[in-house]
Amino acid sequence: MNKLSILALASALTLIAGPSFAADAAAGKAKAEEACVDCHGDDGKGDDENSPIAGMSVADFTKAMTEYQDGTRTKDAKMAKAAKKMTAADVANLAAYYAKLPK
Repeated sequence: MNKLSILALASALTLIAGPSFAADAAAGKAKAEEACVDCHGDDGKGDDENSPIAGMSVADFTKAMTEYQDGTRTKDAKMAKAAKKMTAADVANLAAYYAKLPK
């Protein structure tokens, strides 16, 4: 196998394997208290200016955060700045936490 084939195989396996950690809703709650409640509230329901995130599916939350991190979503500069500070574990934990909250 040449180096390019090995690199392609390694990249594909990394994408398939995904994150090697389990989401922790308790850690997500702690992160939310630190980084999210000022805008989205203690209950994640937001207000007139900030979108509700309580009850959001893990997939939708993760997609939104990823889009803020990679610059695909740009409508909220404050949210983009906050998202870029999040690790993959932070995003997974927050997604697990907010998914459990009632809408």
